[in-house]
Amino acid sequence: MKKWLLFMATSLVIGAAGAQSHYLITGTYTGGLSKGIYVYSFDSNTGKTDSISMVEASNPSFITLSPDQKYAFVVHENGKDGKGGTVSSYAFNKSLGQLTLINTQSTEGDYPCYVEIDKSGRWLFVANYGTGNFTSYPVSDTGSIGDPKETIKHVGTGGNPERQEGPHVHSTNISPDNKNLYVADLGIDKIMLYDFNAADGSIKPSPAVSAESRPGSGPRHIAYHPNNKWLYLMEEISGTVTAYEFKADKFRELQRISSVEKNAKGEAGSADIHVSADGKFLYASNRGDFNNIVIYQIDGNKGTLKQAGFQPVLGKGPRNFSIDPSGKFLLVANQGSDEVVVFSRNEKTGLLTDSGQRILVGKPVCLKWATK
Repeated sequence: MKKWLLFMATSLVIGAAGAQSHYLITGTYTGGLSKGIYVYSFDSNTGKTDSISMVEASNPSFITLSPDQKYAFVVHENGKDGKGGTVSSYAFNKSLGQLTLINTQSTEGDYPCYVEIDKSGRWLFVANYGTGNFTSYPVSDTGSIGDPKETIKHVGTGGNPERQEGPHVHSTNISPDNKNLYVADLGIDKIMLYDFNAADGSIKPSPAVSAESRPGSGPRHIAYHPNNKWLYLMEEISGTVTAYEFKADKFRELQRISSVEKNAKGEAGSADIHVSADGKFLYASNRGDFNNIVIYQIDGNKGTLKQAGFQPVLGKGPRNFSIDPSGKFLLVANQGSDEVVVFSRNEKTGLLTDSGQRILVGKPVCLKWATK
């Protein structure tokens, strides 16, 4: 009986440890040290990684997974004559941790930098930074991307003539209820608001049309709070985060707060933004002259932010970062120094410390998780 109980206890411990292992899929800019998309096994007990597989691809800069995680959709950030961008679908074999190309479509634009799939897994949206437009596609039951359904181009300029001479769509974000598409456009200082119908994939401008940022701010990425009432916008040029209360096409600004320390001088080059799963902390990355992660506490009643600390990324160009599924680690893709730095995360304070773990990979720019 004692031996049986010991066996069962050991099995439970091993099972719990196994549940802490995940796949980390990493997109890159190719050339130099990188050849494409890299898949790793990540242990959330220790923060250690093991290399699993690699598939060659040209500038696979941003990735999203289907809701069932059977397929990965990847944009190839290239450009030529207004139609040089492409988006590809890959089957993801979880048993082997390997990606296999299914098909590729034109993004109907240049330099695609973001891809999103809706909650049904049937519709895909790609942001073309270079040409200031975005394109939607149907997705088949076997993961194949269909011909482009709709391409919408924005018009206008922003407050910074050097960076905002025209539209630059930077992200396409499906709403938590799957009924709206929020398109952050760095070039025109707006989040463009669209109604989305998952039944037929149709996209129409919402009655409010847009949520306007301050001139010269440069809207880039969006993060939703787990309560689905608050939305946080990372503004690249101004280095600020704007908090909104939102519902469908009704946006109410709650706060606009800097992502750099008080009296700090220099270019922020802000990039990515994420909320912790418990909704208590928000993190944002700064490149430019700062190369750090800013940590905010979130007021649980108001949704407003308070700076809690700054963590140097121990490298250059933190274009993208991600909290692992356990919440114990935050991984930073340092594009400029060819590595992913693994930070331990204090779940009570939100603060970060260097775990000592590194993933050596050329120009990492996107980190996505999949369960094993």
